[in-house]
Amino acid sequence: MNFQQLRIIRETVRQNYNLTDASAALFTSQSGVSKHIKDLEDELGVQLFIRKGKRLLGLTEPGQSLLGIVERMLVDADNIKRLADDFNKVDEGTLTIATTHTQARYVLPTVVSAFKQRFPKVHLVLQQASPIEIAEMLLHGEADIGIATESLASEDNLASVPFYQWQHSIITPLNHPLAALTEVTLKDIAAYPIITYHGGFTGRSKIDQAFEDAALDVDLVMSALDADVIKTYVELGIGVGIVNE
Repeated sequence: MNFQQLRIIRETVRQNYNLTDASAALFTSQSGVSKHIKDLEDELGVQLFIRKGKRLLGLTEPGQSLLGIVERMLVDADNIKRLADDFNKVDEGTLTIATTHTQARYVLPTVVSAFKQRFPKVHLVLQQASPIEIAEMLLHGEADIGIATESLASEDNLASVPFYQWQHSIITPLNHPLAALTEVTLKDIAAYPIITYHGGFTGRSKIDQAFEDAALDVDLVMSALDADVIKTYVELGIGVGIVNE
């Protein structure tokens, strides 16, 4: 068993079991890919792929179990290389951060500025993605750090550390009936159309859960990624906005 065989298993799955595409992605021949797969199956004594003739259709049960181990081993191998680079070049290298648009736009600028002042030779890569995509990038070794408000803490194979807390607030036009209330309840808010974040972003699951726990139906007329976009449509009178403070 060797790392090339493991890379071939992973890439074959990523390329939807197309050996031509897998071999192209790994810069090797299709016959070489097929041989590596057969050699590994012979060594393990199990069939890893479901076949129809020469075509691969999917993973067998042993193949599915193996894939998770393969993913972790290859990520760990990359981490070992990064570790060596970190010790050889303490204040150099590349740091890839996967984060959402909201974090990149509103939270990280001051942090990134301070980081660059302290480590000017480090090349910083900021990848914007959804929380689910961020988790996948971390699991596949495509990012070093992930910053998001959703999904990361629920992933068993990731270590999650609280970074900061925020609260949601409502925004309305100045002449809106809610603006005249001294205390606003969820029931008051649910009486109006609502504009808030896309599902999976910026604490949206907490918003949904709050209304669900209160047994309130919500008229969600619009969702967006950015608080500024939400504010724009609130100003137009389309709905009440729920945004982060």
